[in-house]
Amino acid sequence: MNREEIYRILPHREPMLLLDTVRIEGDRAIGSYTVRGDEFFLMGHFPGNPVVPGVMLCEMMAQTSCVLLEQETVQQQGAPVVPYLTGLNNVRFRRRVLPGDTVVFCCTILRRMGNFYFAKGTGEVAGQPAVSAEFSFALGAAD
Repeated sequence: MNREEIYRILPHREPMLLLDTVRIEGDRAIGSYTVRGDEFFLMGHFPGNPVVPGVMLCEMMAQTSCVLLEQETVQQQGAPVVPYLTGLNNVRFRRRVLPGDTVVFCCTILRRMGNFYFAKGTGEVAGQPAVSAEFSFALGAAD
């Protein structure tokens, strides 16, 4: 799916929608984002040597996994809900992500406990590991 289709699933909007494409393959989501170089998070990180902050890579992975919850995030008990990131574990950064790089994320949902979901993801650039993490999020009311 392209950005327009992602808009229908995720509540994120510019400048925080950090996916260009996503596809579902069985029980996993494959998302991608190409770093243009003009993103707000590169302006001060670092001047003259722009590097995508790790926290932004984690957000990209979380957004990729949330696409797997389309049915539940669209409607739960008759009311719209939003996925909220609640935790990050075992985060590892393996290489810098720079302007011009395309990061490809692979995410799966590991388990569910009530409104809480537990997932894991990896991100690669040109087939090389860039980031990996386990994370959790909860479905909450949309205000």
